[in-house]
Amino acid sequence: MKRRSTDTDHSEDALADLATALAGLRTAEQVRAFLEDLCTPAELEAMSDRWRVVPLLSEGVPYREIHDRTQVSVTTIGRVARVFERGAGGYAAALQRRAARHR
Repeated sequence: MKRRSTDTDHSEDALADLATALAGLRTAEQVRAFLEDLCTPAELEAMSDRWRVVPLLSEGVPYREIHDRTQVSVTTIGRVARVFERGAGGYAAALQRRAARHR
């Protein structure tokens, strides 16, 4: 992702505004429509691939098996695993919400 050399506060404000827009949507259909409008098909595919990997990582499935099941590259799986372990906690929060909905 390219970064502009502008004010960091502006980037943080823009990200906060995007997060607020997503949080304000009420249904999965609305979120999907927003993402389809916002992202290119390649970006959507990359994000979908990452998300498909997360539940498998949380279950302790080995990288090679995740690759065999999803066809996501082992490199991407490793990157997702690193973020899942040391990131901002977004993957874990989304998994918890998903689990709560499926109870």
